[in-house]
Amino acid sequence: MNDILSRILDTKRTEVATARQMRSESEVLREAQSRQDIRGFARAIEDKIAQGKPAVIAEIKKASPSKGVIREDFRPADIAASYAGHGAACLSVLTDVQYFQGGYDHLRQARAACSLPVLRKDFLIDPYQVIHARALGADCVLLIAAALAPDQLRELEAAATDLGMDVLVEVHDREELDAALSLDTPLIGINNRDLRTFETRLETTLSMLKDVPAGKRIVTESGILRPEDVDRMRTHGVQAFLVGEAFMRAPDPGAALHELFFAR
Repeated sequence: MNDILSRILDTKRTEVATARQMRSESEVLREAQSRQDIRGFARAIEDKIAQGKPAVIAEIKKASPSKGVIREDFRPADIAASYAGHGAACLSVLTDVQYFQGGYDHLRQARAACSLPVLRKDFLIDPYQVIHARALGADCVLLIAAALAPDQLRELEAAATDLGMDVLVEVHDREELDAALSLDTPLIGINNRDLRTFETRLETTLSMLKDVPAGKRIVTESGILRPEDVDRMRTHGVQAFLVGEAFMRAPDPGAALHELFFAR
């Protein structure tokens, strides 16, 4: 595990302990269970693919630890509406405050601005965070295999499933893929960015295709920058994409999405 991920996870342990002191898990669970507004995240992806189109999970992200601030003019509701108007299947919203300058309100604002299902993208290590995700309005949570032991993955997946949420499990290599395939979720995110070097190689996704069984939906993440990258993935049967930074740097993120995926 690289230093930045270790540092982030240490921060998350502190955040969870602080959050539990402020609000009990049972109180957050009551709020989460009271929401009746779940939107089918995995279903939205499959619906888009059934139409013969790429399923784009469009990300809303202000900054990153490696790049600093990516978008100065950051208005989550406007970005979400633009994505929705230009063909996105789902949204991904960063909620980590310290490292990505995200926020819980970013997710609330984005979801309120459109009808797309929303992924809470954060570093989840405890069922409390999963429950809190649904209380915020998330329809799906991200589980990062590099950050979680297999039993933790199963525990957090069960917490999400109990609340009606979908799960996107993210992997970077074959060992992590093996752990991800033990889960029930059909959504397998393959991140093309090496966690140690931050180098991005589309071959990361392509090299693991043969190891993913039928019934699982691959979502390729990172490094999709040109229409040729999209064509390359779709030629190999990859129809779902999570893209963020390329859109965040554009004047109109939704227009950039359309140009990358739908302009031809």
